[in-house]
Amino acid sequence: MQVLIAPNAFKNSLSAADAATAIKEGLLQSDLSCECICFPVGDGGDGTAELIIQHCKGAVFNAGVNDPFGRKINAEYGLIDNYKTAVIEMANASGLRLLKPEEYDPLHATSFGTGELLKHALDKKVNKIILCIGGSATVDGAAGILQALGIRFLNKYGDELNNLPERMNELETIDLSGLDKRVLNCKLVVLCDVENILLGKEGAANVFGPQKGAGLADIIKLEVALTRLRDIVMQQTGRDISTLKHGGAAGGVAASLSAMLNAELVNGIENFLSITGFENALKNVDLVITGEGSIDIQTLQGKGPFGVAKMAKQKGIPVIGLAGKVPLEKSPQLQQYFDVLLSINNEPVDLAKAMMNTKHNLERTAKEIGNMLAMQLLPQKKL
Repeated sequence: MQVLIAPNAFKNSLSAADAATAIKEGLLQSDLSCECICFPVGDGGDGTAELIIQHCKGAVFNAGVNDPFGRKINAEYGLIDNYKTAVIEMANASGLRLLKPEEYDPLHATSFGTGELLKHALDKKVNKIILCIGGSATVDGAAGILQALGIRFLNKYGDELNNLPERMNELETIDLSGLDKRVLNCKLVVLCDVENILLGKEGAANVFGPQKGAGLADIIKLEVALTRLRDIVMQQTGRDISTLKHGGAAGGVAASLSAMLNAELVNGIENFLSITGFENALKNVDLVITGEGSIDIQTLQGKGPFGVAKMAKQKGIPVIGLAGKVPLEKSPQLQQYFDVLLSINNEPVDLAKAMMNTKHNLERTAKEIGNMLAMQLLPQKKL
């Protein structure tokens, strides 16, 4: 039996690659006679760029950039397609994982370092940049990225505003005269792991601000800042960035890059699977196992396991989904894509303990799955 193992990362617990390895080890300990192929996936979230570079056998480069608070760090990016396409992970330069929890402060954090990575890629004479924007520490509407590329944000006196997004409410003009024109001659594709728009209850400040350390007062200020940015962008370009699907991703990075740099905003997992040749990996596969921290109805809004399951089902391949948390009741919508959904926790447990035991629980659950498959107690493709 040939099993393709294609999990997403288990957030704050296990990388996609480590999750795939744990599942493989569990299956190989079981009574099932199987060949396991590991194909860890990313949906635009933190870690996606690294996986694209690995699957495409790309080259990795280091660049000196600024972290979200202007401290000098080294950040990796990659080149694929014969060095013609750059793959950049926003989190490598502007990510939450670069900060201590007590440092989280989206009112002052900047995406400038990600813009510096873009410039390094442009120096390599690429004609396409794939930007994965999950895991960012910022809600600056890409102001930092744009500043690094030469755009200036000015107040009514013509003075440049540098402390963004905190002072975004003073914004009067966006000066494009200094923009590095190379970026306009380069196709910029932004892989998004969420569909949220820029403003409102489901927008960048309200949904992602708290995850990045924003209190209620900060959220209000961030909403005002992004609203002001929307107004000025509309005034200068005629484009309303507040209505864009994916626009709220990475604290508004997606919306601004679309309007100011003509970036293409795309569904992260669909494009990941296309770029990495996932369809070819499905050839001769009898079963697909995927998973992430939680699989529920929101998974169907473009999360990694959904993309994997959707493509597998199109080819008539059964899919098993593994997660720390799954719905207690069966969901007809989920059943369209997942033949079996299993929680890897075999007893009630608090979140911290569950996350600490993710590797062990995946391995144990995979072994149980293998034993059940060996006894033909779970669905599998007819050979």
